[in-house]
Amino acid sequence: MKTLLIALAPVLALAAPATAAPLDDVAASLKATTSLGATFTQTGADGRVLTGKMILARPGKIRFQYDTAKLLIVGNGRTLTFVDYKVNQVSQWPVKSTPLGILLSSEPDLSRVATVTESNATRVIVEARDPKRPEFGTLSIAFVRDSAAPGGLALKGWTARDAQGGTSTVQLSAATYNADLSKADFGFRDPRRPVTRG
Repeated sequence: MKTLLIALAPVLALAAPATAAPLDDVAASLKATTSLGATFTQTGADGRVLTGKMILARPGKIRFQYDTAKLLIVGNGRTLTFVDYKVNQVSQWPVKSTPLGILLSSEPDLSRVATVTESNATRVIVEARDPKRPEFGTLSIAFVRDSAAPGGLALKGWTARDAQGGTSTVQLSAATYNADLSKADFGFRDPRRPVTRG
C-alpha cells in the first residue's frame, strides 16, 4: 500500500529561467492551485501500467479513479483511503501523514522536507524526503513553466523511489486548473458493507 501511495505523490513540471527556483515559488504555485483535474498514467516498480483520472481540491481532497483496475484512492479532506475492490480491502491514513500531504495542504511548507536538485531553462526538479517517515522513500518532483498554470508552474507527474529502491512514476496530462469542484465526489463505496436493497 505504501508503495502505491508513494507513487501517487508528485513530480511536477516548470519551465523557468536558468536560475535556481526557490521553494517559496513552488509553494506559492501549489497554494494558488485550488483545484486540479487531469488524466494520469502510473507505471509501477513491477512495470505494470495503469491509467485513470485524478481530481484534487485543496485542502485535503483528492480522487484517483482508475480506468480498469479495481482500485480507488480518495481523500475527503481529513482521511486518505485506499480501496482494493478486488479483495474488498480498505486502508486509511490521515491525509497529512501521507506523501500527498504537501500537495494537499492549505499552507504548503516544502522547506522541511524538500530541496531543489535541478533548475534550468526548461524544468525544475524538487526532491522531497520526510526524515520522520523514511518508509515513504524519496519523491522527485518536477515543474515546467506554463503561463496558464497557477503561479506559472504546471504539475506534470512524479517519480517515487521507495526505501527498497523500487521506482514508480505518475505522468499527468490534459490538466485543468481551479474549476469548481464543490459538487465532486470525494467519497467511496465501502466494499466491506453489504449492499441493502429496498
